[in-house]
Amino acid sequence: MTSGAPIWKRMRACRRACDVSALDEVLAAVAAAMHENAWRWYLFGAQAATLWGRPRLTADVDITAEIPFESLDSFVEAMKRRGFTLRFDDREFVNRTRVFPFLHDRTGVPLDVVLAGPGLEEEFLDRAINVQFEGTAVPVISPEDLIVTKVLSGRAKDVEDVRGVLRERAGSLDIGRIRRTLHLLEEALAQSDLLMIFETELGKLR
Repeated sequence: MTSGAPIWKRMRACRRACDVSALDEVLAAVAAAMHENAWRWYLFGAQAATLWGRPRLTADVDITAEIPFESLDSFVEAMKRRGFTLRFDDREFVNRTRVFPFLHDRTGVPLDVVLAGPGLEEEFLDRAINVQFEGTAVPVISPEDLIVTKVLSGRAKDVEDVRGVLRERAGSLDIGRIRRTLHLLEEALAQSDLLMIFETELGKLR
């Protein structure tokens, strides 16, 4: 197995795989909005997969945020003050998907904000790891929890991301925690293939 690559190497790979200045600007704006309102959040998706695993070309940014229901209007206004516009303003869509689809006006970078639910996403928030992006502290989903989300999504590109994180960081991952979380998800969702997907990818390293 390979040992986990240091953060600075992962950051360098991330900066090769995306528009560096745009990403830094977007994350700084998000961090400012979240910090001034004491809202918890973390970066996940392709940007986190690039950080913890292998570079993947993408301009999109995905975060999960813990926003109280009564603060949703304040949240949208706070994001607007930081230079974001809703790509479409449809609260029914938000209620159905729990996603706010923003666009960063100056850079044109799409930002999807997923509203955190109780339970597992609260644990992900607790375990998020702060990473410096050009002086901005950005909470990033842990590599173990990223693997869980990617296995759960199950698309070919998500499984490829799982493979990349395992190859780069298998030596430092809490494999037991990944297995326990996937097992709990299988029971909760009455789904039997999550652990199989993970074990298959883990087995390819041996």
